[in-house]
Amino acid sequence: MDLNAWLEKPHLSATAVNDYQECGLRYRLGRIDRKTPECINDSRIFGSAIHRALKVFHRERMYGNFLDVEELVRGFAQSWREEAEDRISIRWSPQADFETLLVYGGLLLEAYHAAHPRDGYRVIAVEEPFHLSVEGIPVPIVGVIDLVEEDSSGTVVVVDFKTTGRSYSSEEVNRSLQLTLYSMAVRGGGFSDREILVRYDCLIKTRKPGFQQYYSIRTAEDEARAVRKIRQVWDGVVKGVFIPNDQSWKCQRCEYRGHCDAWFAERESEAVRAPA
Repeated sequence: MDLNAWLEKPHLSATAVNDYQECGLRYRLGRIDRKTPECINDSRIFGSAIHRALKVFHRERMYGNFLDVEELVRGFAQSWREEAEDRISIRWSPQADFETLLVYGGLLLEAYHAAHPRDGYRVIAVEEPFHLSVEGIPVPIVGVIDLVEEDSSGTVVVVDFKTTGRSYSSEEVNRSLQLTLYSMAVRGGGFSDREILVRYDCLIKTRKPGFQQYYSIRTAEDEARAVRKIRQVWDGVVKGVFIPNDQSWKCQRCEYRGHCDAWFAERESEAVRAPA
């Protein structure tokens, strides 16, 4: 069964689990009620265009070709135009627009390209789909791994691309549910006898575009923590527990903010009508 077939069926993902933890109501609006987002934040479109360019870059590496920086930047520009040009549903960040991010994306990828020598790791897979079974949960965990590499010692490196506005702490990387699930998927996909590292490749959107790699490992304890967390999230979903978090810093740019306000207004009206 291919990825689209899995996505059409009930499932969870690292993003879904994180969404539920951050705001249960947002999870419900987007994943249960299937509400249409009121807009699309520019950061989401920008990150997608960066990912598309990196996918082509690493797929060419897998075939023995190393694209020069001009080709990498040109690939991003094409993706950015296809996804963002004249798209009225995009909500732009302050001081951001189509042309500004077109230029800035090129600068980010120049920093990324400079950090990747031609004799780097061997590419095993690019955008590799996976599904995991978790005992006690009737739906699979589904996802796509951006990049899987192998170093000269035979160590497998599982990579996720991030386009972010800040550097990450070691605690964030070590506790990342996403990287834990990716490690579990790769280990269960034929690499159980190999050492596995996980890594975030972060293109950092600071005043001076930057790039940083963060390595980590995952233990059996990390996997057990992830499984227990996923079980609790699924239990909450099944029981219909979707607690809103209207104090999050993400609320201001939430793509479901209007739906959220309508939900609160509906519940408030019910409370007013209820007998004492």
